[in-house]
Amino acid sequence: MSRIFSIARIAWLELLRKKELYVLGIMMAGVLGALLSVKAYGLDGAAGHIKELGLLLAWALSWALAVNVTARQIPQEESSGTIFPLLAKPLTRAEFLLGKWLGCWTVVCAATTAFYLLAALVAALRGGKFNPSALAQGLILHFAALAVISALALFFSTRLHRDAAATLTFVATISARIFVPAIPNLCMYEFGWRRTGLLILYYALPHLELFDLRQRLVHGGAPAPGEAFILALLYGAALTAALLILAWLAYRNKRFSRGTML
Repeated sequence: MSRIFSIARIAWLELLRKKELYVLGIMMAGVLGALLSVKAYGLDGAAGHIKELGLLLAWALSWALAVNVTARQIPQEESSGTIFPLLAKPLTRAEFLLGKWLGCWTVVCAATTAFYLLAALVAALRGGKFNPSALAQGLILHFAALAVISALALFFSTRLHRDAAATLTFVATISARIFVPAIPNLCMYEFGWRRTGLLILYYALPHLELFDLRQRLVHGGAPAPGEAFILALLYGAALTAALLILAWLAYRNKRFSRGTML
């Protein structure tokens, strides 16, 4: 476990050094700060709009951060040659992958927490409040979604270079979030092989909508039922574990030479 945490720590230091988190935080603060003047133009419910946009930005920025940060880890180590001294140590490839995933996931979760706190603070300045219990649930489920997204990006990056891995992860996750919830309705109007194909996609793609409590938070809803909350977390944990196992299977026997650019 100590070797996994050491790799995760290296990922943390690399991400903090690049200052991406600070730039995204400043961008979000700027947008939400500008919305503080919305009420001056006569728009009712400014706090509700701030809450909605704040949560949307938190999801979008954390999503982009998780994909870009995770997708570059392995290709970056391989292209720079630092993978060789790492694997020359008593470090298995499974530990290497777990450490990279853990570092990326935890740093993105930390950034997401900051995004949520910023959104809550700006909304409070306009008199808007979140249900604390529902907000905690929403944040935890958001962490589960980021675990899945990071694991998928890591899986793609074991065999693809950074840009291809990031692109495929964006396409797969965004398609899953937008398209998968609509499949049951589409199946009502399709038959035969088309309906079968839709059902295959429905069960194969991740159900990221299960982790999204934004509407409940924006409208001041009560926390989700405990059973549904736990089941969503278990689903996220199982999917993350499956993707990490696939990443290990793809990487355990991979051969590469010094200076190879992937």
